[in-house]
Amino acid sequence: MRLPSLSKRSIATRLFLTAAALSSVVLLLASVFFTAYYRQEAEEIFERRLDVYLRAIVADVSESGQEGRTGPGQLGDPQFELPGSGWYWQITRMDDAAHEIKASRSLFAERLPKLSDLGVPAEVGGSRRGYALGPDGRRLRIVERVIDAGDTGIYLVQVAASSEEMEEQIARFRFELIVAFAALAIALAIVAAFQVRFGLRPLRQLQRELVLIRRGERERIADSYPSEIAPLADELNLLIGANRDILERARTQVGNLAHALKTPLSVMVNEADAAPSQLADKVSEQARIMRDQIAFYLDRARAAARGGALGAATPVAPCVEALLRAFTKIYSGRGVAFASEIGQDARFLGERQDLEEMIGNLLDNAGKWANAQVSIAVWVESGSGGAGRSALIVVIDDDGPGLASHLRAQATERGRRLDETKPGSGLGLSIVVDLAAAYGGALELDDSPAGGLRATLRLPGF
Repeated sequence: MRLPSLSKRSIATRLFLTAAALSSVVLLLASVFFTAYYRQEAEEIFERRLDVYLRAIVADVSESGQEGRTGPGQLGDPQFELPGSGWYWQITRMDDAAHEIKASRSLFAERLPKLSDLGVPAEVGGSRRGYALGPDGRRLRIVERVIDAGDTGIYLVQVAASSEEMEEQIARFRFELIVAFAALAIALAIVAAFQVRFGLRPLRQLQRELVLIRRGERERIADSYPSEIAPLADELNLLIGANRDILERARTQVGNLAHALKTPLSVMVNEADAAPSQLADKVSEQARIMRDQIAFYLDRARAAARGGALGAATPVAPCVEALLRAFTKIYSGRGVAFASEIGQDARFLGERQDLEEMIGNLLDNAGKWANAQVSIAVWVESGSGGAGRSALIVVIDDDGPGLASHLRAQATERGRRLDETKPGSGLGLSIVVDLAAAYGGALELDDSPAGGLRATLRLPGF
């Protein structure tokens, strides 16, 4: 499954991921810095400790001139007495051929390697320091220095210690640092999530305000907003107002056009009726067709204008119940019963008269063909995954003869009547199709479980 790119994620997700990424980078760099700093400090302390032991041995050799007096008791550390403890000292006489060696008991019968033999350069003052493998295979930090004791001889003094203890301290510090920074990262993530949620609250409020306007529960964005969002809310209010003004002017112009055209056509029809002739009959016939066409397309234009209006919302249940009462009386002589199942939360995003015209035509068509039963069900269908807009679904079934599949497309053509024995003008289903299309919906005809025709009207919801 492909994850959406960062540019397509929500602002809250982008802010949270950005804050989490930056915090992780900062904490990672901080952990590297603190670990390096702690290692440097630990090595300096380790070096100073070795230097203290080295100076103590050098001072003892220089002052006494007797190697045998240099012992662990003077160093004050019992680790030099324990064999294989990792802490060693060694004194090697350099000015005689025997190279006599005096060493701590911890070395037992082993010897320390010389840094000078390993190519380690001398520092200022002649001392050397570096790492080498000890007699037990452990990595040792060695500090050595050559001293001239005058008549008593020249000596190489070495002090060595295993770096395992220091590495263990550094590893322990690194682990504790990781645990502390992990806890800090979790705390920062929680704070970032709260900050993002709190900071974007005005945007969510603005979204709720727009939903209320689209549902017809409000006319404008009324709440106050922070200075960064207030201009957007003001512009949206101006846009909503301009949209309503444009639609109102469109309705007015459509009404004026209808009045301007219908009056001359009515005069033509009246004049033709007053002087009957073949020409007059033809003029009268064509004038009536023009009048019907004008009425049809002007009604469609009005519906299209109403379909684009914000804030127009109609509860479905009262509208359908009123239609059912009317059709129950109309078809009571034929014994046709009307049943309904309507969701009380169903709302039509448009004008009531358009909804009545669509459902009324469908109920009328079902009542004409039904044998005994017509049912209507209305519910709201949620968008895919809850992300899209919902849809208003109206399903009308009858138990009549039904309609063959190859005739269903013809039934929705304007003025097309498939059975002349039934009353009507053939405009009912085509009006429903045109009105539904004006609102972005559609009408589908299918077989009904009751045996007749099923008409499914799908309209955009909230």
